[in-house]
Amino acid sequence: MNYNLLIENLTNPALLFFVLGVLAVYLKSDLEIPPNSSKFISLYLLFAIGFKGGQELSHEPFTSEIGWSMLFGVFISLVIPIYTFFILKRKLNVNDAGAIAAAYGSVSAVTFVTAVSYLESQQLSLHGHMVAIMALMESPAIIIGLILISIFNKDKSNKIQKRSVMKHSFTNGSVLLILGSLIIGYVANAKQAEGIKPFTNDLFKGFLAIFLLDMGISSGKKLKAFFSFGWFPIIFSIVIPIFNGCVIAMMSSIVTPDITNRFMFAILGASASYIAVPAAMKISVPQANPGLFLPMALAVTFPVNITIGMPAYFLIVMNT
Repeated sequence: MNYNLLIENLTNPALLFFVLGVLAVYLKSDLEIPPNSSKFISLYLLFAIGFKGGQELSHEPFTSEIGWSMLFGVFISLVIPIYTFFILKRKLNVNDAGAIAAAYGSVSAVTFVTAVSYLESQQLSLHGHMVAIMALMESPAIIIGLILISIFNKDKSNKIQKRSVMKHSFTNGSVLLILGSLIIGYVANAKQAEGIKPFTNDLFKGFLAIFLLDMGISSGKKLKAFFSFGWFPIIFSIVIPIFNGCVIAMMSSIVTPDITNRFMFAILGASASYIAVPAAMKISVPQANPGLFLPMALAVTFPVNITIGMPAYFLIVMNT
């Protein structure tokens, strides 16, 4: 095993800022990122990755490999919530099981962005069509999660507002911004894109570090209450993402031989949504406990992926 990859990731400034945020909470520091600034930074990251992806996509001819990759991405986001729901239902109620299954079937845009930074540290570049695949994978898992809750929920008085949820799953801010930025980046020519390159490229890693500091602070605040749910959610939110990422890293060779694409598929399969899914569940399944699925995705799975997961998935795609 190449331990240099693991050490390099563990000493990545972005990750260390995340750790600093968690540490600040435990030291009872008053360190915080203002909510408006945090929202702006998250919007900036989605905009930058979408625009850069669109620029890359404009130089890529549409091939059968890209078509199969898109279908593979949707397949992942449909299968993961189904099998995880039945694991979760053994220990949790139907509403919580469905919400968590949807979160783990959907994707984390911030984990995706961090993975792009990881690729760059390995002197590799993201292919633009992976941004489109990430956007495609947001909604199917939400829909499957809601279908499973509808089927297995014995309390028929809690009816899910399917139309509003379907609309939200396709128009929530993160999906709309990244798709919109992707399209704008695709239609902009190289000269036009050069004009905003300092904003989309040069500032990216600095903003990512500050955003991960904010994520660390948020995670640290949620961990205390999360531990009261026992060991099952903790074990699930560590084991399942690593399992998903490793299996998908190997399976992805069926649809693409490209190392960067396979690595990003592993990240997408291993990540869990803590933005789009919680927002959708708040509308449709208010009975689901956000104090359970939010810390699982944000405070456990996210740091596991950016510390252990990324080097592991990268090693798998390099050696299979």
